Amino acid sequence: MSDGYVWFEGVPFPTKGFTPEVLREARESFVFKDEDVLILTYPKSGTNWLIEIVCLVYSKGDPKWIQSVPIWERSPWVEAEYGYNALKDKEGPRLISTHLPIQLIPKSLFNSKAKVIYLIRNPRDVLMSGYFFYGVSSFAEKFESLEEYFEWFIKGNLPYGSWFDHTHGWMTMRGKENFLILSYEELKQDTRSIIEICQFLGKKLEPEELNSVLKNSSFQVMKENKMSNYSLLQGQCLSKNGILLRKGISGDWKNYFTVTQAEAFDKIFQEKMADLPQELFPWE
Repeated sequence: MSDGYVWFEGVPFPTKGFTPEVLREARESFVFKDEDVLILTYPKSGTNWLIEIVCLVYSKGDPKWIQSVPIWERSPWVEAEYGYNALKDKEGPRLISTHLPIQLIPKSLFNSKAKVIYLIRNPRDVLMSGYFFYGVSSFAEKFESLEEYFEWFIKGNLPYGSWFDHTHGWMTMRGKENFLILSYEELKQDTRSIIEICQFLGKKLEPEELNSVLKNSSFQVMKENKMSNYSLLQGQCLSKNGILLRKGISGDWKNYFTVTQAEAFDKIFQEKMADLPQELFPWE
């Protein structure tokens, strides 16, 4: 499988925009500042939605910023060549995005007070979201069927490796005061999660500002915002009609998994995540 990925320290990355040299330099040399905010996820866990929310919290609900600057410029990816070069000399507080597993994150993070928001999502929905996204993008190798993709996901033969390893690694940070864990499912169900984000970032929003955050980070508004929906990259990273934002719901996996797949996934999840408290996974 190695032909379709850039490999670094045993973890596969997309070939477009990633190099071992930049990944190594980022890990060894990138300096996190105490005022930085890091948005952290495994791919297809609601990353862009969280970026949109955090941007709107910073702008107190004013949508001008999210409507005028592409999302990858507002919160660049520290591991990607473009993002690393945009971030490394940037002055002032920075919004930074990453999908990196804990062992590859810039080492300076662990000696800084930078705030980290870690968004997790039911891995069954992560699997299905990736199945549809990678099918229309140039970020992963091409697969023949959902059955094949299912196996790749279980084995970690996808960009950024195994969901199980990624989640295990970052959960060791739980309980630290600068590390906030949120779930996609709770964020969907309950606006209090956005208030929690405000408090974590030290931002106080008035009720009308909070309402504007909710409105402008909604799935429908994001889907129509060309600065956030990646339509600017159609024909480049995405196929001509490829979309980033498909449904934005929880539980869609039930429409695709066979009974056998559902049972197999349950068994694997229980085996691999048994040593972590189940309350960390609110979808279980």
